Amino acid sequence: MGRAEERKARQRGGHRAAPKRRRSAPADGRGRIRRLFTWKKVVGAFLGVCLVVMGAFIVLYMVIDIPEGNPEADLQSNVYKYSDGSVMARTGERNREIVDLAKIPKEVQRTFVAAENKTFYNDAGVDLKGTARGVLNTLSGKGAQGGSTITQQYVKNYYLSQEQTVTRKLKELVISLKLDREKSKDYILAGYMNTSYYGRGAYGIQAAAQAYYRVDAEELTVEQGAYLSALLQAPNQYDWAIASETGKKLVQERWNYVLDNMVEQKWLSQGDRQGMEFPEPKEPKAAAGMEGQTGYLVEAANYSLKKQLVAQGDAEDMEQAKALVDLGGYTVTLNIDKKKQAALEKSVKEKLTSKLDPDKRDVDADVQAGAVSVDPKTGGVLAMYGGVDYIKHYTNNATRDDYQAASTFKPVILAAAVDQDAETQDGVPITAKTVYDGTSERPVMNGDQEVGFAPPNEDDKSYGDIDVQESMNQSVNSVFAQMGIDVGMPEVVKVAGELGMDTEGMEAVPAQTLGSMGASPLEMAGVYATLDNHGVKVTPSIVKSAEHKDRTMDFPDPVGERVISREAADTVTSVLTGVVDDGTAKTSVRDNPLRDGQVVAGKTGTSDNNKSAWFTGFTPDLVTSVGLFGEDAKTHSQVPMYKAAGVDRVNGGGFPAEIWAGYTFGVMDEVSKFDLETKQGNAVKPSNTPTNTESPTQSPTQEESSSPPESESPPTQSPTSDPPGSESPPESPTRSPSNSPSTEPPPGGGEETETEDPDFPGGDWLQ
Repeated sequence: MGRAEERKARQRGGHRAAPKRRRSAPADGRGRIRRLFTWKKVVGAFLGVCLVVMGAFIVLYMVIDIPEGNPEADLQSNVYKYSDGSVMARTGERNREIVDLAKIPKEVQRTFVAAENKTFYNDAGVDLKGTARGVLNTLSGKGAQGGSTITQQYVKNYYLSQEQTVTRKLKELVISLKLDREKSKDYILAGYMNTSYYGRGAYGIQAAAQAYYRVDAEELTVEQGAYLSALLQAPNQYDWAIASETGKKLVQERWNYVLDNMVEQKWLSQGDRQGMEFPEPKEPKAAAGMEGQTGYLVEAANYSLKKQLVAQGDAEDMEQAKALVDLGGYTVTLNIDKKKQAALEKSVKEKLTSKLDPDKRDVDADVQAGAVSVDPKTGGVLAMYGGVDYIKHYTNNATRDDYQAASTFKPVILAAAVDQDAETQDGVPITAKTVYDGTSERPVMNGDQEVGFAPPNEDDKSYGDIDVQESMNQSVNSVFAQMGIDVGMPEVVKVAGELGMDTEGMEAVPAQTLGSMGASPLEMAGVYATLDNHGVKVTPSIVKSAEHKDRTMDFPDPVGERVISREAADTVTSVLTGVVDDGTAKTSVRDNPLRDGQVVAGKTGTSDNNKSAWFTGFTPDLVTSVGLFGEDAKTHSQVPMYKAAGVDRVNGGGFPAEIWAGYTFGVMDEVSKFDLETKQGNAVKPSNTPTNTESPTQSPTQEESSSPPESESPPTQSPTSDPPGSESPPESPTRSPSNSPSTEPPPGGGEETETEDPDFPGGDWLQ
């Protein structure tokens, strides 16, 4: 205080003026908060948090790698198709078939980008705002929220799980950024389209295209693609087949949204957009199962596929190949012709299974049928019958090889004889006209020595002097047993292997001349297809092609090199026409009203104790082998088929030949003729001109009346005409010296031990 002021104060009363008091701080602490949260401190804290977050993100980016794909996302179905491309079946835990992006039309690809992520081609793979919103919503318990990019959705589908956690969201962000840097946009888009779920059990664009529009992904239109891309937002709600009126309205709005975005991105012209109509999907269709014949076909295709995986080095063994096939992802197109497959199934039903009545006859439950039909020019398996139903009988009767081939093996012996220019014991060339001694139980001779084998003919019937042609017609065991020794059994077995039979472990013993080895309809169809193909090897192939995103399947050509001379093959073909026209198959095949003049070659077979019965026959364009097998319905052991379907015995010329004729003549497009080149073939001229009268129906007494057994007496007309395609005159019969007939039982008997059956005295040997 200055002097002047002091003076004034004294004048006022001698007192000094009191100093002004400071206001006290508010009691609620607001001043303290203001001091704590200054703008400088707030900015500093924000920057600090940002630095911490950035540091944490950098650490996460360094620590988190792109993981291996989720095994669930790799699961695919295998797709099996008929030769015309229509789907036969799908197998696997996931209905998914991964397809290359290049196979999907560009416009369809863009519908997915327009629906989910318009900036996909330009962004860094993430949507930070959407991810932040998702994290906050997850923390607050609001559940899943949209906003992820296509890259993030693919990462979630393929690399991570569907759980909604902060950890998963952060991993998704990091992996998406890395993936976008390391992979192309096309790679990511393809992965997204192939792993997404579209409803109707369909995973991936290919399965969805089939499920909703019955087309492959490469055939989708822009309109259809827009619908499928719209589905991904709510697959079940937007499925047209089950959607409510609200759901239908919403998916149409979404569909329009997708197309409008395409116009905005200049991926679609306004004019094209205006002309588009909503493509209503087809009704859901049950996935093809394994019931009926489908399971047999898929099983056979898988076996072929596994063998090829091993052959080309993709798998070390069949077990490893099976694991690869089970992973899925294969599109397997079979050679199976849908029309012929249906016709074969129909013929088996009409000619056999409709006549079996297990409630009436126990043996009817023991009859199993198998059949294979092959194109002799390509080797493709056009039809296959594996059994009554794959779900009920798992063993494929078309590929099983545990039943005797019986007399269907006799043509192999003749093929070996002609191919090797073999001669009889007395040096006479073996031709269709060579005469043998057809006495039943005549000991087979090797020079002056008996070989210990003297097979009876069926019903112990003796034929005396009989030429090879008629011996084939009547399936005379004693003739072909001797012929096998004349040719040399090692040579016979060798030719059998070259023609397509599995000869591993097959002993070169005389008993093999009766077809005592096991064989399958598939195997025998291949042997006869090689004969039909003039001696050029045909290996039946059920798989036409197989594709997989990771491997290319190159199957060997089913048609190989020549294995026997054309002369040999064509001679056997010519001789086998006699079996149809004047032999054991004449009733079922020759007089069939559907034959229409078609030339046919074939051979019947009935095995020891009637456990199997066969007919394998062919035209120039189609080879089909039909086998019937006696299998105990409970124990699965081999049993006789006597009295099945009410007939005394199931012969090859009965049900098998009837099935063959009903199928072959039913699918025949036109009448064709064999083009044969042979100097010694001489098929028997038909005793009766084929007529169009109704073929007799097999009855309980047919084996004794309308369909004679294979030992039927020789026809009265002798061989006098050349076979179709033969340009040479018929040869004069040549005589093979015969040994004295023997009435003693065969000392050896090979693998067959039952030489007599109570119902058929004289034995029931392979015919």
